[in-house]
Amino acid sequence: MIRHLVPKIESQIVRLPSPVAVQLPAGQLLGPPGAPVKMSFSRWSSLARLKAGQIGALAEDFVEGQLKLEGRMRDVMAVAASLLPANPLHTDHGWWSALQRQIRALRAHSLEKDAEQIQFHYDVSDNFYALWLDPRRVYSCAYYRDENMTLTQAQEAKLDHICRKLMLQPGERFLDIGAGWGGLLLWAAEHYGVDATGITLSKNQHAHVQKIIEDKGLQGRVRMELRDYRHLDESQPFDKISSVGMFEHVGRANMTAYFSKIGRLLKPGGLVMNHGITAGGPDNDQLGAGMGDFIEKYIFPGGQLLHVSDVLNHMARGGLEMVDTENLRPHYARTLWDWSDALETRLETAQQVLAIDSGSVRAEKTLRAYRLYLAGSAMSFERGWLALHQMLATRPADGAPNQAIQGAQSSYPFRRDYIYAPSAATGALPG
Repeated sequence: MIRHLVPKIESQIVRLPSPVAVQLPAGQLLGPPGAPVKMSFSRWSSLARLKAGQIGALAEDFVEGQLKLEGRMRDVMAVAASLLPANPLHTDHGWWSALQRQIRALRAHSLEKDAEQIQFHYDVSDNFYALWLDPRRVYSCAYYRDENMTLTQAQEAKLDHICRKLMLQPGERFLDIGAGWGGLLLWAAEHYGVDATGITLSKNQHAHVQKIIEDKGLQGRVRMELRDYRHLDESQPFDKISSVGMFEHVGRANMTAYFSKIGRLLKPGGLVMNHGITAGGPDNDQLGAGMGDFIEKYIFPGGQLLHVSDVLNHMARGGLEMVDTENLRPHYARTLWDWSDALETRLETAQQVLAIDSGSVRAEKTLRAYRLYLAGSAMSFERGWLALHQMLATRPADGAPNQAIQGAQSSYPFRRDYIYAPSAATGALPG
């Protein structure tokens, strides 16, 4: 027994900035009974994790039903942050740990492994995702151009923001790598008149987008393929390429090859938008205190984050020139809170939806994992532990047509005002 921890736990929770109640396995209650957050433990061993601030391990106890959490997720996350013993960006950066991470990354990103890992996350249940995403099921950072925007409006603003940055024109061949449920693919085709191709490794997403294409009569102009980006044909390069929320799955060991492949898929002088999550610190590829391990086990197996400086390095080594980078970190915090709040209001329905696809026991675990994942990620973006960058790049080419500025070597005008000018395709500002 480790009941000797009880006085230390009691002292620990008293020092927290907000009231917390802790119920011990024997039934004793520490802290005020009416606290906004209550943690009920069924095992004494979990208390050692609480004392050590091992947030990831406590999250695993919650998912496995050995810890019960009561209270708003926003309050729960505030408590979790205050329990951390140190900044979660300060993980082990030694050469041996770095080598071990490199080996794991190589093993985790074969063609077969990547397909399995994508399907593990994205094929949980389309109906489950539909409960808390916007109607287009855009599963990436929104763009709250106006602070009064709803999630739906902010996601449409993000789609248009990307299309504008890419300077999409009618008739251009456009590729979306990791197209999800087709939000950007369809927006680009319907609002900008491009010939659009999307790829995904998710069978559910592929079937969903195929049906939308058929329902809208977009066959011949829009296509969705169940394909790994490494298998794309390079003989007919694309005018413009986007990759949104996908490169987090590539792995550090494959990052230069990933950008090199994109470069070969892109016409000389063309533009590519890489939009994705980046690490908050320059040396860590996951969060400490066990939080990264929790995400690896329950949410994104094989996921690996790079600091934006590392991403740009790999991009340059892949033959691409970065022309514009924008940090949307607070936008993703708000997006995730919008998702979290939406899920929290539909917990009973979410449980029923997940049970249809996976059975009641697994459904309970999946729901608990996603509740922590959404709220925990929102907290992490708010505090700068994670970031979100849009990186616009070109494949430089001498003689590329550009009337705006000499030496551009691409269609990029090397100024930002074109993003905000009224669009020829929509006739209006984004959003």
